[in-house]
Amino acid sequence: MKKLSVICFLTLFYWTGLISQQPGNYNNFTVAVYARAYEVREMADLQKLETTWNKITGQLKVGKIYLETHRDKIIVDEKTLTAAKKFFTSRGIRVAGGITYTMDESNHFETFCYSNPEHRQKAREIAEYTARHFDEFILDDFFFTSCKCDLCIKAKGDLSWTDYRLKLMTGAARELIIDPAKAVNPKVKVVIKYPNWYEHFQGLGFNLETEPGMFDGIYTGTETRDPVITAQHLQQYEGYLIFRYFENIAPGRNGGGWVDPFASINIDRYAEQLWLTIFAKAPEITLFDYRQIQTAVRPELRASWQDANVKLPATYADAAGQTFEQVDHFVHKLGNPVGIKSYRPFHATGEDFLQNYLGMIGIPMDIQPTFPADSKNIILTESARFDPQIVEKIKERLQSGKNVMITSGLLRALQGKGIEDIVELRYTDRKALVNNFMTGWGPFVQSKDAILIPVIDYLTNDSWEDISAVSGSSGWPILHMAQYSKAYLYILTIPDNFSELYRFPAEVLNRIRAIVTQDVPVRLEGPSQVSLFCYDNGTFIVESFLPEPVTVKVAVTGKVKGLTDMVSGESLTGTAGNTPFIWGRDRSACKMFEIALKPHSYRVFETK
Repeated sequence: MKKLSVICFLTLFYWTGLISQQPGNYNNFTVAVYARAYEVREMADLQKLETTWNKITGQLKVGKIYLETHRDKIIVDEKTLTAAKKFFTSRGIRVAGGITYTMDESNHFETFCYSNPEHRQKAREIAEYTARHFDEFILDDFFFTSCKCDLCIKAKGDLSWTDYRLKLMTGAARELIIDPAKAVNPKVKVVIKYPNWYEHFQGLGFNLETEPGMFDGIYTGTETRDPVITAQHLQQYEGYLIFRYFENIAPGRNGGGWVDPFASINIDRYAEQLWLTIFAKAPEITLFDYRQIQTAVRPELRASWQDANVKLPATYADAAGQTFEQVDHFVHKLGNPVGIKSYRPFHATGEDFLQNYLGMIGIPMDIQPTFPADSKNIILTESARFDPQIVEKIKERLQSGKNVMITSGLLRALQGKGIEDIVELRYTDRKALVNNFMTGWGPFVQSKDAILIPVIDYLTNDSWEDISAVSGSSGWPILHMAQYSKAYLYILTIPDNFSELYRFPAEVLNRIRAIVTQDVPVRLEGPSQVSLFCYDNGTFIVESFLPEPVTVKVAVTGKVKGLTDMVSGESLTGTAGNTPFIWGRDRSACKMFEIALKPHSYRVFETK
């Protein structure tokens, strides 16, 4: 499996004929490199700096660099900082500062203690020092607190750790970072970079409700790494979705995406992070870090490549350069990203990161911080329970003729809180192990492996199964529907293990996609771990995260004559078809197109 995934990365680049790398900017986005304090303090040696910089820019176009002033109690001295700034500005490179507020990153990412007066004073001094040298600086991942020292325990009092830390860090942002920096340099732009674990921010004091309005800008950690071998198990689709989510929180003020090469067991996982960030229309992408991107691609990541005519990337900078050259050819032709809206109230938890699993089964997703009242279709996960008015908002949508899909987790959370007024379903404490499924009156289809699902009971003829799971002579709903006023409430059963969504047969996934994307002009048909990215000008991208070749179909509605592959120029004519039968909707004509995808690769299309 690993061998195939290595192969796929390069097929995307070398079959299209890339131009050679030249220092400078790409046409449609800026590439920045972040240098940690560990590397910046070595930049006093200008000869060594010249050598390393030439190595990077010989493989990659760089338009900006972030020079970090502090990390792990290391503060770069003023002389070195000044010399490094001069080196880069003399080469036409934009220079900004960076701060990482860690005491000891190697000790479980030990952060500053913002209950400690000494730490608070040091945080202020670092911000002031950085503002004196830069008109822009960014806070790396660690402007949060995990401290539970005696000072914190006393200061917290009866508050929960979440409530205490949200209040503490909102105050620290203003009192220790923003105000002191602007007192030193009134024109300084202070940006906060958020990491990839957005579902849990509130527990450590990252405040998505207050901070984006306080800082001059935000930045997105699109680094998702490998979904299996890392403790977070973040799905690849998040590299796209998190940027769109943060853009919805701070429209036009989300400065870019941030990628690192850590915990990627093959070179294509690194490349995927990069191009997903650009698919999300990030104006800038930062590569972390100056040292890491010079690292040679390990031999075991390259040994399976059998084609002697193809040269694999020598370093991570080389891999990034190839990726950006490819994407830069077409990204300007893409419109604004669009997807099925999903509501996540601030500081919510519940079915954490589930929207990314839905993206991995081919549903284009778009997380919103406010309730999407006007969208034609929405998906609500368990996190929507944090809105005390959520049931009333669902009712209002249905009464206005707009469908709503909720997950089984949200159904469970809303039992006894008014959902029964829409439909009388019961999320039980029973489980079922299933691998037989039926969509409508169609034939049974089987999954390769059994899937553990929660059992939902309902009242016959008050609501109906749209997709059924069967074991023995018993069955339970996978997708359920209930009419209320002028529209339908759909309930999607989520397996206890979210990744078991990937085990659903293609026929089951196709039906789920048909229901939830019925108002989207492009719909995917095929197996899981193939994603669809849609744009408002009729362009779209189909990407496979699978380690083997796959052929999928896309259904395109409207007056479409064909598709053009925006990379290869290939034209696809398609065949006539109809959208599936859906209650309350007329079937409409569409065209079906068959699309072949290599492992870990994408194809980009425009309609004609």
